[in-house]
Amino acid sequence: MKAPKRILFATDFSRASEKAFDQAVDIARENGAELLIAHAYQPPSVAPTDAYLSAAMYEELDTNLREAAAQQLAGFLRAARERGVPSRSLLLAGRPDEAISETAKEQAAGLIVMGTHGRTGPARFFLGSVASRVTSTAPCPVLTVRAA
Repeated sequence: MKAPKRILFATDFSRASEKAFDQAVDIARENGAELLIAHAYQPPSVAPTDAYLSAAMYEELDTNLREAAAQQLAGFLRAARERGVPSRSLLLAGRPDEAISETAKEQAAGLIVMGTHGRTGPARFFLGSVASRVTSTAPCPVLTVRAA
């Protein structure tokens, strides 16, 4: 594999992501690569229910989700820069697997690094695996780092 010049680290802010972050920073530093630190969030969905969600309430909920994610991304960004790695953060909207793969393509990432929870059996069937979907659709190699 050719040394990547741009690495996309995708995080869901879990313990698995923290472990993957360390790997992504190490690989970026060793290769003199730029590190893109990304989080994909899904905007709140509004389902027809008895409860009414006004446009203002929806916007406030969406803004709060984005601001919370941006704060967590800022922590990763600071940590990467403190370790001497040129970095940028990206807040993506949409289905995580689609947003990550599309961003890797748009940003010409040479590698995606992400954590995985290592679910198997029924848990994997019902909860799915963002990492496995990214692996099957990514335009570049994907390194998954298991939490445990």
